[in-house]
Amino acid sequence: MRLDPLAYLGEQLLDWKQAGTFQPLRVLEGPSAAESRFDGHDVINLASNNYLGLTTHPKLIEAAIAATRKYGAGSGAVRTISGTMDLHMQLERRIAQFKNVEACVVFQSGFAANAGTVAAVLTPDDHIISDALNHASIIDGARLSRAKIHVYPHRDHVAAGNILSELAGEPGRKLVITDGVFSMDGDIGPLPELVAHAEQFGAIMMVDDAHSSGVLGRNGRGTIDHFGLHGRVDIQVGTLSKAIGVLGGYVCGTKDLIEFLYARARPFLFSTSHPPAVAAACLAAFDVLEEEPERIERLWENTRYFKKGLREAGFDTGLSESPITPVMVGDEAKAYQFSAALFEAGVFATGIAFPTVAKGKARVRTIVSATHTEAQLARALEVFARVGKRLGIVGI
Repeated sequence: MRLDPLAYLGEQLLDWKQAGTFQPLRVLEGPSAAESRFDGHDVINLASNNYLGLTTHPKLIEAAIAATRKYGAGSGAVRTISGTMDLHMQLERRIAQFKNVEACVVFQSGFAANAGTVAAVLTPDDHIISDALNHASIIDGARLSRAKIHVYPHRDHVAAGNILSELAGEPGRKLVITDGVFSMDGDIGPLPELVAHAEQFGAIMMVDDAHSSGVLGRNGRGTIDHFGLHGRVDIQVGTLSKAIGVLGGYVCGTKDLIEFLYARARPFLFSTSHPPAVAAACLAAFDVLEEEPERIERLWENTRYFKKGLREAGFDTGLSESPITPVMVGDEAKAYQFSAALFEAGVFATGIAFPTVAKGKARVRTIVSATHTEAQLARALEVFARVGKRLGIVGI
């Protein structure tokens, strides 16, 4: 009888389950909305990146249906063979105009956009200066590039500047890279200071704006617009799968950068392009951002209300400056226990632990949306307070 060479994986899973650090997938049984049905439970959904509620916006749904009827279900190929549709080019032009840049390329995911771009534009002779809490896609892209990686403490722009100063005499290009909004803590990167350092030392400046696209800046144009840094950030990455409500990622910059990525970014070269429905729905989403700014206003009203309620209940919400609001727990098993208990009480908020965050920094991450009502958020706060007291996370 053949021995299972992957038996060790089952052993690892058993260890996690016994330690209380294994979290099963929740299955969504309907649309992603402010209240959703998961695993047979109707819950207030605080676990989605659907910031503006666009996943169910009628304009996006109608655009997706119309595109499917006109173009079919898929594109049939990668972009560089026969899979570039006029819809893809329209979307790239629309995003470039929205972000106030020369050009844009759309990737199949935000992860592919980050990893593919960093790996494509750098060589082993180059240097990357990266925030300690940058997204995993940035970390993987840096590794794939084989460039020399220099990590500075989280949001410590002085340390980043010191690294650039130390590297001033070294050969090779230098790339400074940061999240605009950090996905686990919800804080904002010190972009003005990092941009100034990059300019001083002639470095490339790159920002991953996944969690600020549709959230910060005019009509959701992101942190570059929020800080007034147009023309000073060389590579802007964004997502189409969070506030935009659909799927994909994109990179914005000069025409030369985009044409280079068309030719050398491996995820772009070797992945079939977006289905027509996805491209059309994304186009409709950018129209909504322009036409319905009240959605962003409502998102921030809800964010302020919910943060205030959590803090008044005694929860530690960390460094958050955005709709991403972590409820810090510390212990991994306790964070997962808290998340499970909240779910049973009618609130879905995901437990986050190592390796997504550092050991000892486990938390339950919450994200409100523009479509939550105050009554829903008040109910969620009541559940958080009641369950938090029962588990000893906040005082009785």
